[in-house]
Amino acid sequence: MSNHEKINYVEFPAKDLQATKSFFQSAFGWSFVDYGPDYASFSDQGLDGGFFKADLAASSDRGSALIVLYSDNLEQTETKVIKAGGKIVKPIFSFPGGRRFHFIEPSGNELAVWGA
Repeated sequence: MSNHEKINYVEFPAKDLQATKSFFQSAFGWSFVDYGPDYASFSDQGLDGGFFKADLAASSDRGSALIVLYSDNLEQTETKVIKAGGKIVKPIFSFPGGRRFHFIEPSGNELAVWGA
């Protein structure tokens, strides 16, 4: 399958780059490559991307795209998010096709996790 004109990379703002990296390492096991003090990239997480130092945050309420992760065990993943310092903003709810929850990571970005 060709990657031509397909979504290839995603970048998030991060108010506190170190706290954001620590959260994703703890909650999901992500690893990062730093490119100076203001940028860190991640890979092998379904879609590669990075975090850049900024005072902004991504939120679906403000029109940002919502990045949704997948989990085989939604409750377990929700517990990991909370333990890592994430804030649940929409507890687990059902929708056509499955269930999901939304959370805010330490830099204020909203993401979601869904499962069957």
